[in-house]
Amino acid sequence: MGTSHQRGWVRLRGKKWYGYYRRTVLNPIRNEQKIDTVQVILGQKSRLTKFQARDRLEQEIAKQNGHTQAGHVMNDGAVTFGWFVRNRFFPLKDAKWRPETAKVKKLIIKKDLIDPFDGIPLENFDRFTLQVHLNKLGVTRSKDRVLQIKAYMKDIFAEAVEQDFLIKDPARKVSPPAHLRETDKTTLTWEQLRDALGALALRDRVLLELDMTNALRPSELFALRWNSFKYEESRMKVVETVYKGAIRPWGKNKRSLGWVHLPKELTEDLWLWKQECPDASPDAFIFPDAKGGFMDTGNYRKRVLHKLARELELPKLTFQVIRRTIATLAQKKGTVKDVQGLLRHSRAATTTDVYMQEIPESVRATVNAIHQELRVKPENLGAN
Repeated sequence: MGTSHQRGWVRLRGKKWYGYYRRTVLNPIRNEQKIDTVQVILGQKSRLTKFQARDRLEQEIAKQNGHTQAGHVMNDGAVTFGWFVRNRFFPLKDAKWRPETAKVKKLIIKKDLIDPFDGIPLENFDRFTLQVHLNKLGVTRSKDRVLQIKAYMKDIFAEAVEQDFLIKDPARKVSPPAHLRETDKTTLTWEQLRDALGALALRDRVLLELDMTNALRPSELFALRWNSFKYEESRMKVVETVYKGAIRPWGKNKRSLGWVHLPKELTEDLWLWKQECPDASPDAFIFPDAKGGFMDTGNYRKRVLHKLARELELPKLTFQVIRRTIATLAQKKGTVKDVQGLLRHSRAATTTDVYMQEIPESVRATVNAIHQELRVKPENLGAN
């Protein structure tokens, strides 16, 4: 029988001392608390007396529960997940996140983490609870969203450990579910892109052709002003972006802003649009809304792109699809570094792993080329 000692008991099994104690944990399936018995290997019998084993168990319990041997409370068991995130996690991130970015991230964290775990004490979490929650999200959320939540989860609990609200990090070994909903990988063909451009009037055709040619993000495209357009030099400078109704003097990354090359024909069409544009003054937007301000990305997507997709029976047409399509088709037009420069990514891995998609015809051609090499006859090899 085990010997009870304060909040636990020790037992000799074979040649080792084992310690046991009870703790309250959250049942993630029923969202109820339950009593769980924890087993701890304390050490070899040859190296520990029973009293030493008891002392070691007491130290382990202190580590787990956040109480020192003198009874000092290292963290308050009443601290809930929601309180910690709002009062100790978000304030730290506010120094790193840009205001617009912070709004989006906080909404995601609130919906997928705070709402389901708001009132649960931090010390009640374990790896099982968090893994089950992530598995459930994997059923209803996209792959990118689940991976994002996993990253936030790890960040939050790592910070809880750093601030001494927890002794161990329950999220440290949480892993994404094996089967996640794939993110959208729709791409179009050159013919489909040409059809889309051919169905538009001058302004929208120039807008989309500029977007396609330079793989611009909509936040960059709608922030362009006439003073950034250099007709004689056939180039344009991205100096600011628009996001959530505000102008920002920065881009998504350090490479977002800067000069972009314009082919001669596109330069001429931009010049034609400048002659028709309601306001071609230097500070005016190249593609303004009805009031002269910058256009809203969501509004343009629904009003122009979605309508065009329906009329031309395209699988999908959004700015993201255009950017992914250009990255994919450009594989045959330049090197990976060239495409990275076109998309202005900080890392080539983002270009290849996220944007570039497999081109079936190119794969077939590669397979045929490999097979042709295998079928070359010896005499032909000697002739070379």
